[in-house]
Formats: sequence, structure tokens, C-alpha cells
Amino acid sequence: MFNFEKLGVWRRAIEFADLIYTDTRSFPTEERFGLTTQLPRAAVSISSNIAEGTSRSSKVDFARFIEIAGGSVFEVVSECFVARRQNFLSDENFRKIYAAADEESRMLSGLRRSLLAKK
Repeated sequence: MFNFEKLGVWRRAIEFADLIYTDTRSFPTEERFGLTTQLPRAAVSISSNIAEGTSRSSKVDFARFIEIAGGSVFEVVSECFVARRQNFLSDENFRKIYAAADEESRMLSGLRRSLLAKK
């Protein structure tokens, strides 16, 4: 087992990516080169950066990858606003994604704070 697999924040990021993949399947065909592909890429980037960060030799380096993962969460949320305004996402699905993104963001922030805490 890799170290990142033990992290709850990584497991939640995988679940978040699943949610995004599920909800983008219903996007219009003409969006296949737009939000339909961009949203899952951003969502997958979250867990990927967490995993890559665990391979770093210092907590500061790991914290930087956690910060990047947090940026990807924000990217997903911003893109979901566009998707909702274009009626690609229902209000219900938007709220579900937004709540999951908020939880993921809080978990990432907590991990980053703990990595940077002076001991």
C-alpha cells in the first residue's frame, strides 16, 4: 500500500472525482471538448497532487502539492458555476458537488496547516 492510500483526504478526492465523472456524463455532446473533459481533469488532479505530494522529502514540498490540489478544487467549483448557468448541471447536482468540494477543501486546508505547523 502506498502512503497516500492511507489518507482520508485522498480517498475523499477519489470519491469526488467519481461524482464529477458521473455528473458530466449527461453533458451535451457538443461539450465533449469543453467542460465535459475539463471538469474530470481538474477533479482527478486533486487526488493526483495529493499522491505526488506524499513522495516529497519535506513537509514544505508536500504542503505545496496540497496547495495545488486545493486550487484544483476551486477550479472544479468555478467550472460547475458555468455548467449550472448553461443548464448542464441541475441545482441539486450543483449543490451536491459544491458541498463535496467544500468538505475536500477543508480537509486539504487542515492537512496543509498540519504539515506547516512548527513543532
